[in-house]
Amino acid sequence: MTQPQSPLALIVGAGPGLSAALARRFHAAGYRIALAARDTGKLANLAKETGAQVLACDASDPDAVTALFASLGAAPRVVIYNPSARVRGPITEVDAGEVRRALEVTAFGAFLVGQAAARAMLASEPQDGTRGTILFTGASAGVKGFPQSASFAMGKFAQRGLAQSMSREVHPKGIHVVWVNIDGAIRNPGRVEPADAPDSLLDPAAIAETYLALVNQPRSAWSEEIAVRPWVERF
Repeated sequence: MTQPQSPLALIVGAGPGLSAALARRFHAAGYRIALAARDTGKLANLAKETGAQVLACDASDPDAVTALFASLGAAPRVVIYNPSARVRGPITEVDAGEVRRALEVTAFGAFLVGQAAARAMLASEPQDGTRGTILFTGASAGVKGFPQSASFAMGKFAQRGLAQSMSREVHPKGIHVVWVNIDGAIRNPGRVEPADAPDSLLDPAAIAETYLALVNQPRSAWSEEIAVRPWVERF
């Protein structure tokens, strides 16, 4: 008797920080992993560690996103969208072309991947009444815009609105959609907390636990949005 395949988790915008922690955690939970990025050379070690499929993709390119999902061979049960871009500068001086490009990565790419993920999941057979989970990695900029960071605020607000709209449309069809507000800096490789502020950065492995918990949420109480922040932060 043929054994069923392990569920597939696709991480778009993969790199050495949060994406790597997500890949490791979902791999440990029994998922097959697919890693997509514009620069796939940086993923060799992570792919070896997790047995991941590595795929080149510019998430802001509609044809590239279509090709990405066609190459998976099966509908993913989990899709995580991590890419974002920003250009800093005073609103009176920031370059419009650079802002457009930042929005293409952060907002339009999220739409393209979200759309493709929803199509693939809706065409799949439900398991336990659900078809999968789509997670958008957000930031505090999607709740409050900061000075000289218009492009990032615009992009993250757009992601948040996309997730709200999608959740209202596809939750009743068995697809869980969540926008995750990463409300603080992440302890990525090479970054450490200041000596006078221990534990002030978010641990990527801890964030990954939250993502997995969201995937495993009972459908009678699905979250649409969640924020994670360091426990020492005052807010």
